[in-house]
This record gives sequence, structure tokens and C-alpha cells, in this order.
Amino acid sequence: MKRLLKLLAAAALGGMATCAAATPHVFLVQNSGWMEPFYSDPKSPFKPLVAALAGSVVQPGDALVLAAFNQSQPGAPSPRALLSFKAGATPVRARVATVLSELDTARKPGSEALADTDLGEALQAALTHALGGKPGIVWLVTNNRNSPNNDQATAARNREFYQLIHGGGTIERALAFPLRMPVQGAHYKANGLMVYAFAVGREGSAALDTLLASGRIRQVITEPPARLKPLDRDTVRLVPRRVVNAPGVSFASSPDGVLRADVSPDARTPQARIEWNLENTMYPYTITSATLTARSTLAGEARPIALDTARVRDLAPGRPAPLASNMALPVAQIPDKWSLAALQSAGSAYVLPGRIELHLAGQQLALSQAFRTRMAELFPGDPLPDIFTPPAQVQASNAVLPVQVRVHYGMGPLAAVVGAALALLALLAAGAWAWARPRLAQVTVNEELQSLRGRAGTVQPVYDRAGQQVAQLKTTLFGHHLLDVREGAQVRLGR
Repeated sequence: MKRLLKLLAAAALGGMATCAAATPHVFLVQNSGWMEPFYSDPKSPFKPLVAALAGSVVQPGDALVLAAFNQSQPGAPSPRALLSFKAGATPVRARVATVLSELDTARKPGSEALADTDLGEALQAALTHALGGKPGIVWLVTNNRNSPNNDQATAARNREFYQLIHGGGTIERALAFPLRMPVQGAHYKANGLMVYAFAVGREGSAALDTLLASGRIRQVITEPPARLKPLDRDTVRLVPRRVVNAPGVSFASSPDGVLRADVSPDARTPQARIEWNLENTMYPYTITSATLTARSTLAGEARPIALDTARVRDLAPGRPAPLASNMALPVAQIPDKWSLAALQSAGSAYVLPGRIELHLAGQQLALSQAFRTRMAELFPGDPLPDIFTPPAQVQASNAVLPVQVRVHYGMGPLAAVVGAALALLALLAAGAWAWARPRLAQVTVNEELQSLRGRAGTVQPVYDRAGQQVAQLKTTLFGHHLLDVREGAQVRLGR
């Protein structure tokens, strides 16, 4: 087993080394005895689903490791590496489909008995060997029968699997996609299949969030994901309905999840009464009870948000609860419409970043009965929903909602400033032209008329017929002046 796991690790890391910024994906596909109908039923969509999912989520440059797993036995290690490569020009879906077409259910060494299953062993191998402790995403495809050594105490085994998910900080985010997939085999029949997605490290969590937002997973799996982890952050969100008694202020949610507050530059109301819908984002959990507090940080100012009700009860996913609040607005930080910041933002929006923070204390979660019923239909006789039981230590959660205060300035002030600047430039240009323009002066020297030209600010000598300097002529914007007239000389301006 160790030798095979080292091979699995080498295959994964070899694909990752050439593209450090890409996302490594490890696909673990169960092939134990309980999976027999998924392999033997000619109409089974199991293998095409795995190939389509890999083809959708793995992007060019990403590393992919495909492995089959059951339970490791002497002479029959598990997981077993099937494929490892860095995605490039060749379609990922076709490569995965080709390899999976040869995969069948495994048997115990030296026996016709079908192999057992160990979910925890497979996941641990992916985390420590395939990824080598590095960030990435592990996809585990299973029928949810976790029964090492044909152990019938599946509830205990599921709790061990659950502890692996929640026990350490390696897995940042965990989702489960329960899928309806009725298949009939020679020995068993099954109704459902489960696809788990485990995001390892912050980079893996960010990559999984990007995949969810892009719709790439939804192209293959249309069922909403059930959240396993985290249960202590991003648990609720606020969706604005309307703003009361705050002229010039409106709130709206943007597709990127940012709350945008559009504010008129003339709005000076320090408080706004806002009516929200409080939504639970933790499918399939209901928040049966919690105490809610909120605060805002806008334009660098942290203020508490006064809520009409601070108690949350029986908040189920998809059923928003109304919530009203009084919230401070950063009117003191809104630039005046004649300020440089406002003029620079004319015709667009001046943005003040911020956030709203929600804290749920004494949080009590319950798995919805509808989800339990669905799981019982898909996986009859399997107590796997027990692994969705929230850990006892998760009794509080936080949610952060990014906010942008957007102040919209019209073009009027900017047009006025531009007009004034143009007028000043015209005046300066006229002054410069007047300053540089040569001016004609007539000077009479000893009853003889002379014509002289000079620019404003210049001083030039005045001579008589004999070539002797008799005075100096100074030219200004407003006329001419005689300076230093020689004693006895007859010099005057004009005739």
C-alpha cells in the first residue's frame, strides 16, 4: 500500500510542478462491492458522470489524479492510481472516460468476495499522499456505504469519516452532492450516489468557490450542494428590501455578492432605516435558535446596527425572515460636490468601501427533515445523515457582507469648473498676447518726429539726429513713459 501511495503522490506532484498557480484535483472513485450495480448496470450513468464532472471542473494547466478506492488489503492496496496528468489540449473528459471504461468492482485478494469500503482511508491518502499536504480539491464519488471489513456499524464508521473532515484545519470547505441514480446489478440495487468536494487549504477553498460561482459544477450536477464545512462562517446573509425615511439613499445586492448603497451627494441623513430579508446559507441546516448582533464599518467608521429583533428562530434555507434595522450612514465622509474627489468622480460613482458583520451567538443547528427523508430514499438503510450532525463546538458563527457606498455626482459642478478654467485660460492667453505684442510710440526729439516700437516691459534708448542719447522709452501694457531725459533736450511723447 505504501509503495502505491508513493506512486500516487509522485503522479500528482509531477503534474503540479509545472504549473504552480493551477489547482490540483484528485478524483477518488469507489469500486468496492457495494458499488457493483453502478458498474454492472448497462444503463448506469455513473462513469459518464465522473468523466463529465472532471471535464467541466479541471481547466488547462490544472493537475489531475484519478484513483480507484475500496479498502486496502495485503496484496491489494487502495487507493490505486489510474491516471495522472496536467490538463492541456487533449479533452479531460475523454481521457477520464477511457480509463474508467476499464474499471470494474474489486475483489479481495485470493477470493471471489467483493472488496469492502473505507472512506476515511481513501480521503486520508488523498490529503497526505496525492496532494502531499498542498492545497487542492479532492472529489470523492461513493454510494455512501462505509463498511471496512464488512463492518455493519456504519454509523460509527461514518462518525470517524466525519471527524477526519472536521477534526483538523486541512480541509477548509466540504460539500456533498446527493444524486438520484437508480441502478440494478446482479447482486445489489441502489438509488443514489454521493459526490463529495473537499477543498484543501485557502487556495483550494478559493478555487472551489470560483467553480461554484462560474457554474461549471452546475453544468453537470444540478442538485444544490449540502454543506458539511464550515458551519461557523458565512452562515447567513442580508438581502435589502427597502430604505425608509432616508431620501437619496437606496440599497441593492449585486451579482458578485457585494451590497451596494447608492447615495445622493446631497443626502445628509445620518441614519437610515433599512428593511432586510435574512437568509440562511447553510443548506441543509435550519438555524433553530441564535442571538444575532450586527455592526457596520463604512468609510473607516465602525458603528453598531440596531436590530428590531435580535433572536433568530427556525430559519430554514430558502425561507427568508424579515429583519428591520437602523444603520448609520457615513454622511460626514461624503465629499462635497465641489471637492476634488467629487469632481474626479463626476459622471460615475465615488466609492467608499466597507462591510457589514453579523454574529450569531448560541447557534443551534438542526438537519432538515426534508433532507433526512431524501437521504433515506437515496441511501436506504444507511445512517450516513449522522455525519451531517454539527460538531458540538460550533455554537457561534460570523458572516461578513462587503458593502460599497457609491456616491453619484452629476456633471454640473465639473462643467462649471471646466468653464471657469477655460475662461481663465482665455484671459491668460489674451494677457500673454497683449504683453508680447509690439507697441508703436511716437516721440518728438528737437521738433523731429520719431516712430519707435517696443514690447511691454522693455526699455529702449531715444537718440537725436546727431546720435546722442537724449532719453529712454519704457513700454507697459498701458502705454509709454519717458525716462532719464537729458538736460536741455527737447523730448516729448507724440507730436
